[in-house]
Amino acid sequence: MKQIVLASTSTLFGEEYLAYLKPAMKTLFSGVKEVIFIPYARPGGISHDDYTLRAADGFKELGITVRGLHTFDNPVAALDAAQGIFTGGGNTFLLVKTLHEKGLMQHLRSVVENGTPYMGCSAGTNIGGLSMQTTNDMPIVYPSSFETTGLVPFNINPHYLDPIAGSQHMGETRETRIKEFHTQNTIPVVGLREGSWLQVVGDTITLRGTLSARIFEAGIAPYEVETGTTLQHLK
Repeated sequence: MKQIVLASTSTLFGEEYLAYLKPAMKTLFSGVKEVIFIPYARPGGISHDDYTLRAADGFKELGITVRGLHTFDNPVAALDAAQGIFTGGGNTFLLVKTLHEKGLMQHLRSVVENGTPYMGCSAGTNIGGLSMQTTNDMPIVYPSSFETTGLVPFNINPHYLDPIAGSQHMGETRETRIKEFHTQNTIPVVGLREGSWLQVVGDTITLRGTLSARIFEAGIAPYEVETGTTLQHLK
């Protein structure tokens, strides 16, 4: 049975890393002693080792140790043996490229579908959808495929931002960009605001956190769903 948390961000303004997610993490990783961390997104160019140390600090309060996937000679076997898996944020293009190059994208899907608890934040949440095509990140590398794990049957736009009233910024809004995506694709998109996450238990997908999410489906007007709403209709 799938057990997943897909969060918009790892850190809320004024809080410590992963602080707002601790209650969800306690539930998701109940009984887990070690989590395998996938550090490939490298936010700000941080090294794999330093990023793993940051993740370890976030799990320390729960009594869970963290080991970076990059330290294993056989990452496929490491995922097979993992008690739990966490993928952090950063650059989604780099994360997706690395996972495909190492043959890990669909293997990650397989182990999570078989019950290994998984948590993603930001880029780690992007790869939970059908494709990475609704990421906000710069294309600093060229992945062999935009396809991701498909652990949920739609795409996600983490860090979703609403237009700011009175702003003089003339660039595209997130809503505009997602509408552009829907001129070429029919995959639904969940605009996931900061402080929100998707909880997946088996086949049930539920919006959690304090804020609503904005839903985009091709051919219909965007709409809001409140926290606690299940999203099985998005396919």
